[in-house]
Amino acid sequence: QVQLVESGGGLVQPGGSLRLSCAASGSIGIIGTMAWYRQAPGKERELVATITRTGSTYSANSVKGRFTISRDNIKNTVYLQMNSLKVDDTAVYYCNAPTTLGNYWGQGTQVTVSS
Repeated sequence: QVQLVESGGGLVQPGGSLRLSCAASGSIGIIGTMAWYRQAPGKERELVATITRTGSTYSANSVKGRFTISRDNIKNTVYLQMNSLKVDDTAVYYCNAPTTLGNYWGQGTQVTVSS
């Protein structure tokens, strides 16, 4: 049973772009601040970006100016637009949604940046 479904990962060359989506489904409750995390091989999971229900955003210094987080509260979906991708962006990307019914994670989507 998956209530947070991710899509949009893939293989791109350095400098390319990808757009990740994370859609909440079912009785997930009232969603608070949504976030994107990533985990590279051999590395700890790190916070990439967050967005509140009203649209206030935070992004890690490593992705500022390149990644943009957004959300659609009607569709219950959070997005991560990734531009100017670097090899170091290669990771499994996970969305996170704390709600009144629990703390939910997406299944993860692989982003590989390679020439």
